[in-house]
Amino acid sequence: MESDYKVKLEIFEGPLDLLLYLIKRDELDIYEISLERITRQYLEYLQAFKELNIDVAGEFIVMAANLIYLKSRSLLPVDQQPPEEDVGEDDPRWDLIRQLIEYKKFKEAAAQLQVRQLAQERIFVREPAAFDGVPLPPLRIGEVGIFQLINAFQAVIKRIEAREDLREIFGEHYTVSEKIDWILQCVSDGVPLRFSDLFANMASRVEIVVTFLALLELIRLHQVHAAQRHPFDEIEIAAAAA
Repeated sequence: MESDYKVKLEIFEGPLDLLLYLIKRDELDIYEISLERITRQYLEYLQAFKELNIDVAGEFIVMAANLIYLKSRSLLPVDQQPPEEDVGEDDPRWDLIRQLIEYKKFKEAAAQLQVRQLAQERIFVREPAAFDGVPLPPLRIGEVGIFQLINAFQAVIKRIEAREDLREIFGEHYTVSEKIDWILQCVSDGVPLRFSDLFANMASRVEIVVTFLALLELIRLHQVHAAQRHPFDEIEIAAAAA
């Protein structure tokens, strides 16, 4: 494995985006979040970033420290809670919940403005000529982000590790460049490939990691697209339009 390979991704989403994603993914009530559960899942994501040698902003680490602190506070009896200024609640989750609610409001407002902008742009668009062929159905409106990709990667790792044939061959060597060529060949026929099928015949953790790094690099270079037909459907990989 290319141990010095580092993925240079522009991660525009921040730690609050990750927390909101985890809450939505597990269909949780934002007011009833479990600090133990959300902290564990958040740290699993940071571990995945570390394993994949992906650079993350320092704010992710700050949020991790804050979650661990809140979790430790929640384990203390009320009469032993550390004093804090301007805190009227006994539940240490409330400050985090307020941040998430406010951030969620801003994201929803931004999404509505984007929808209006797209609608405005279509007002003077000329209708395309009739097409007699049968077009392929669109993969999805918008592409998946890094958090969805990491979630799919974690699912593959857990599924592979549960199998008895998982192996690490001494001296095995895979390179990102080789896996890039292999992925491009897999999607060269224009048919979308399911994320799980990409790793179906792999029984080595090293090979899975290198293949995922190659996929991230192809996405960064806009040579392939990763998308979902519906939210939380399995991710599909397809070659980018020429």
